[in-house]
Amino acid sequence: MDAFLFLKAALIGLSIAAPVGPIGLLCIQRTLAHGARVGFASGLGAALADGVYGAIGAFGLTAITRFFVTLATPLAICGAVFLGWMGVRLMRAAPAGAPTSLPDAAGSWRAFASVFVLTIANPMTIVSFIAVFATLAGDMAGTRPAAVVMVLGVLTGSALWWLALAFGVAAIRHRVGSRALQAINRSAGLFLLGFAAWQALGILR
Repeated sequence: MDAFLFLKAALIGLSIAAPVGPIGLLCIQRTLAHGARVGFASGLGAALADGVYGAIGAFGLTAITRFFVTLATPLAICGAVFLGWMGVRLMRAAPAGAPTSLPDAAGSWRAFASVFVLTIANPMTIVSFIAVFATLAGDMAGTRPAAVVMVLGVLTGSALWWLALAFGVAAIRHRVGSRALQAINRSAGLFLLGFAAWQALGILR
């Protein structure tokens, strides 16, 4: 039963991570520019944020849920500003040569942290997980072990998606020249600015 519950949760984590959005674009761009390690680290930041919100939903932490819902507008504003800032940085990036991996782990940690903050600043993530875990309440049977299995499954499914995406993109990254990479940077930056503007419009409405 635990194995089935874990598999179901992993599929949920995979389905939440898979749709291409600003996080997916960042993972692809960073993989092309710096390699699979940095791209996967970016994805793990999103996976951990999903796990945090998943734990809140799985364990029924009502007070924390209300806290995040109360901060929905400030979090959305911070997320829009952060997205816009990252979009401007990408549009201004001008690689001088072929893509190369970063020489140390600092770049991976920065990539991880930036995407974690970006994902945790999206209040819709917690709403999604609360809805998901509400439909699976019967499977969890209100027990802590089942809730732990669910959270671990979500983390695993999300992480597997980012791993597959990063290494899939890395397989073709050396075929991408500097001009193509610059065009990708600018396109990704433009898309991030578009996502930021869309989120800002949602706040104003």
